[in-house]
Amino acid sequence: MHLIFTAPCIFIIFNWLWPLPIPYWLKFLLAILLLIGSQYHLWARLSSGTPMLPEFPRFLILTFNWLFGAITFLAFFQLVLDTATLFFVISYRHSICIPVFFRATIGLLAAFLSACAVWNATRLPKLRNIAVAIPNLPPEFENYTILQLADLHLTRLFPTAWAEKVTILANAKHADLIVITGDFIDGPVSLRKSDIAPLKRLYAPDGVFAVPGNHEYYFNYQEWLTHLKSLDITMLLNEHTLLTRGDATLVLAGVTDLSAAHHNEQPPNLDAALKDAPAAPIVLLDHQPRNAVEAAKRKVALQLSGHTHGGMIPGLDRLVARANNGFVSGRYTVGAMHLYVSNGTGIWAGFALRLAKPPEITCFQLNRTEK
Repeated sequence: MHLIFTAPCIFIIFNWLWPLPIPYWLKFLLAILLLIGSQYHLWARLSSGTPMLPEFPRFLILTFNWLFGAITFLAFFQLVLDTATLFFVISYRHSICIPVFFRATIGLLAAFLSACAVWNATRLPKLRNIAVAIPNLPPEFENYTILQLADLHLTRLFPTAWAEKVTILANAKHADLIVITGDFIDGPVSLRKSDIAPLKRLYAPDGVFAVPGNHEYYFNYQEWLTHLKSLDITMLLNEHTLLTRGDATLVLAGVTDLSAAHHNEQPPNLDAALKDAPAAPIVLLDHQPRNAVEAAKRKVALQLSGHTHGGMIPGLDRLVARANNGFVSGRYTVGAMHLYVSNGTGIWAGFALRLAKPPEITCFQLNRTEK
């Protein structure tokens, strides 16, 4: 893994840095800095025992993400520049020297874009309001609101203070129901206990429900289930609950994550989740959107997912979409079912970069007709 990230760094050292007309001591210094930045996940492993969890001070996590992003963007720009140069040489049979101005420009652009991406990834999420039409929605549930948090990834990057602000933003919406679609944390309970504590203050009249994401399984899943219960968060593990308004019912179901079986835990089972569910509209919580087609076949009315972080960066989002059956960000119609894939409220500290894929808190208003 670390060698993979070293390759683009070596590429830009020799193709971008070394041709620059600057002193050799400065070239060596910048080369070392780039190599250090490219090994971000190695330093994370050394800090915590896993590349999934950088246990550094927050400013170092921000700096490493900026360096890592700058290397990634610069490698892409340099590859484009080299390809264009090669095309020119082949087409015109004339060698050219890439002007220093071009090299400096792509270097500054990469640094700037990376800074923007880190800022966008780590800022407070904005509230997004989504109206969802469910034709068989009971009249009693007209204008019913569900607030979704997704992919909080509470870490040193998103610590207690950030969780407190997100909790305040969520509660301020006064939704009827709050749901969390997985990836609460990165790290064991012993490290994240204070960071996640503010979630206990989440409040909605019909409660706070959630499903696990893949990251919960990396850090003692069973211990996290116990701790989440102590925060008054009800986990739906291949099961459902009934929301009622008088004699009217709405089914809220949840499944475990697709990665569960790899950790010797209960895999997702939609049949079990919907067993004995009454004939009523179904809202499904599923961390990953990949199985949306199967959910639609089971007559789920609305599926709420996350996991993809919206694809994070244009271009990269196409690869993320391919890994998730084409579902990466926002609204989709799958048969008669509405699917919403959240960009995420937070993001994994190992790749805290977003461009045009802002973090979000999403509030859904259920209606019987389009509004």
